Amino acid sequence: MVEISERLPTRRQAEQAIAKRRLPRPAITALSLTIALGLWECFGRDVNPVFGSYPTEIAAAFWHLTITGRLGAALAESLQPFFVGFALAIAVGVPLGLVVGRFRTAEAALGIYITAGYAMPLVALVPLLILWLGLGFKVKVAVIFLMSLFPICINTWLGVTAVPKSLIEVGKSFVASDAVILRRIVLPATLPYIMAGTRLAVGRAVVAMVVAEFFTTISGLGAIIINSANNFDTATMFVPIVVLMFLAVALNSLIGVVERRVAPWQAEIAGRDRE
Repeated sequence: MVEISERLPTRRQAEQAIAKRRLPRPAITALSLTIALGLWECFGRDVNPVFGSYPTEIAAAFWHLTITGRLGAALAESLQPFFVGFALAIAVGVPLGLVVGRFRTAEAALGIYITAGYAMPLVALVPLLILWLGLGFKVKVAVIFLMSLFPICINTWLGVTAVPKSLIEVGKSFVASDAVILRRIVLPATLPYIMAGTRLAVGRAVVAMVVAEFFTTISGLGAIIINSANNFDTATMFVPIVVLMFLAVALNSLIGVVERRVAPWQAEIAGRDRE
């Protein structure tokens, strides 16, 4: 019996053998993109150029915008308010969510405004923000900040409420102050929720960046979209849209890397090696 049991593979060995036979995730992603782009190329060629385009035509427009310097200048102009507004949203949203989730008085006083702000159509406030801040850099930062603030704040708030009560009681048993409990216990336990809120906020921030450029001074990537649409140049219009999509994907991947660095235990708890 001992010899037979020794010959049988252990569970870990069986899992490793299955993992080796699986197709790597980058390969799956590359295959999916290849199929999607191939279908788009095949069917897109039969569409009227006024109503649509296809990947090779968009790639040619991308190359033209790149060598003329228009794309680089527009991207730089769009990213400046984007990063400022998004960084401010993180700097304000995370502490606000921690405080509202941790203290009952703060939740009762501020929770209703956070919930209402998330549901409010913030695009409708853009004309008012223009009256307050003008048409330049400040109003773009404000639009991006407001549209990305609430997902971060609400996810942080929910993360604090999900912290096990036993962890808080352990801190209190060691006579830790509220500030120490918030910093040493609540914040580490809430990190996965903060990262999830930041991922959600990235998409809203990208949308806010384009909306701000549409409603204020037409500039950056938004200017390329509007000018190309007015000239019925669909291929060029798709270039900044694709760039924004890649920007959102890259930022989400970057947030994932940061999450694995600051909360490495989350991967084991969540079981990332799923089917």
